[in-house]
Amino acid sequence: MLNQTVLVGRIVSDPQINETENERKFTLIKLAVPRSYKNENGEYETDFIPCVLWNTIAVSTCEYCKKGDLVGVKGRIQNIADKIEIIAERVTFLSSKEAN
Repeated sequence: MLNQTVLVGRIVSDPQINETENERKFTLIKLAVPRSYKNENGEYETDFIPCVLWNTIAVSTCEYCKKGDLVGVKGRIQNIADKIEIIAERVTFLSSKEAN
């Protein structure tokens, strides 16, 4: 069995670092990921996918990324209380919106 996903999308809002009661650092980001096909109106729809980043991945993402940046996220899908989110194992910084 395998639970693995790879997403490429733009960060919806500036990431912010948070801490748990045990002082573990994390951040929650939402990725805007366009679908690869057009809907009945001939438009590409976008999915907004929540991702959880922990420890050094969270810190470096908060330090180097901001709203609109393109990133790749490799991780696993987690379902808690009927809420689906991606737990990131790796984040790749692909481009900054300012560079475009």
